[in-house]
Amino acid sequence: MRKKIIPASLLLSLLFILSCSNDFTSLAPHSERNVENFYNTATDIEIAVNGIYDALQGGGTYGTTGAVATGGTGGYWMLTEMRSDNTDQGADVTGLSFQVAVINQFTEDALNEIVLGAWVGSYSGIARANTVLSRIGDVDFGINPNKDRFTGEALFLRSLLYYNLALLFGNIPMPITETVSVSEQISQVPAATVLEQLITDLTDAASKLPEVHPSTVGGKATKGAALTLLAKVYLTAGNSASAASVLREVVNSGAFQLVSGYADLWGSANELNAESIFEVQFKSGGFGEGSGYSQSFSPSSNLVGGFDSGGRNRPTLSMLDAYEPDDTRFFVSMDTTYVDAVGATQNARYIKKYLSVPSGDNDANNNFTVFRYADVLLMLAEAIGEGGEAYGLINQLRSRAGLADIDASTPGSFEDKLLHERRIELAFENHRWYDLLRFGRALEVMQSHMTAEGFPQPGANNLLFPIPQREVDLGLTQNPGY
Repeated sequence: MRKKIIPASLLLSLLFILSCSNDFTSLAPHSERNVENFYNTATDIEIAVNGIYDALQGGGTYGTTGAVATGGTGGYWMLTEMRSDNTDQGADVTGLSFQVAVINQFTEDALNEIVLGAWVGSYSGIARANTVLSRIGDVDFGINPNKDRFTGEALFLRSLLYYNLALLFGNIPMPITETVSVSEQISQVPAATVLEQLITDLTDAASKLPEVHPSTVGGKATKGAALTLLAKVYLTAGNSASAASVLREVVNSGAFQLVSGYADLWGSANELNAESIFEVQFKSGGFGEGSGYSQSFSPSSNLVGGFDSGGRNRPTLSMLDAYEPDDTRFFVSMDTTYVDAVGATQNARYIKKYLSVPSGDNDANNNFTVFRYADVLLMLAEAIGEGGEAYGLINQLRSRAGLADIDASTPGSFEDKLLHERRIELAFENHRWYDLLRFGRALEVMQSHMTAEGFPQPGANNLLFPIPQREVDLGLTQNPGY
């Protein structure tokens, strides 16, 4: 596929070089007046790396709220869970909610603010990572032992953002060094090229990150996180053998294990549990670091301490019907009734995994779990293919959920059974859309689902989101169909 060369003046748009933020996380771009006095010490680099983590909280990435101009609104959950058959936008499809509803209905255009938000939020974090990686080599760390760790964290975080961009948009710019001049040229490259770079970067990151549980380093990225994402990239690229090798390394490390009960995975008291591999950190208390999942996903203000709720990311009827009887994961993950503010029982489907009482508006403690050990076991089953070992891995999770084992004699193909288990075990964790793409089942599943929902069927061009129009106006090539 032909690479398109784009002047770096476009990156002023893509990478948010002129940031309007006042905190330390906006120090990366050259245009900041204090940039030449920064990135000189190990402490400076640590602050800058924390700024990359901060980009994961944004409304355009793993957060739920925020203006487009400062990282976007909506988040990956709108472009993954809501794009799939797991959830929809909720009952409201009018006014401002129209921008959300069209994502679910495959009718968004290149002017959609949710799509723009994901683009902006992702490239904002990438710009921060690129600056760290371009400058860390010149910093004298003295006796500070963390130079490799900070490099590994920046590589992992940048890879995570690029992984999402590649699967959502396909043909994207992929700068991997700091942009210092508007005369520089960059290339718009296909997703396959992005994945190749991620394999290199994540292999490097894994060699530099500590082989400990994330609770040991306060939730920061570890070797296990880099290897888990690397395995996901290998599977996406069709390299099952390499994925299996990497996943066995995660399993054999002993750093992670399944928690005994599915309910023990969720809520602020259970953050960084034994199963957790990487979480986006949020902290309530009026610091501007809280999460908004409870309010965004709840159908009733009574459920979230009296604050307004969005009713977003509502589980579909298809999701409701996907659970087997007696699956203990159901009432942990979702529910169909709630008690309103006056004590009346109301009927509504909603996600329970992220329920909590915020200390303020959109200010809850809930982290977002990006990777956990259950995903590793299911990916390993996928990588090695049907057989006794693969079913044994799947059955570890079914057993925890109170369900009987499955095997080759259980009706359905191995792929169907594995996709079902992934859908239930990882429900509402942003995996379903990427799973459907990776298994080559997105069109088949979503055409059936959209017909059942009474909407037109999506086509092959709907497997990627449109490149935001403002970027196309500056020289990017639009995806087909938009």
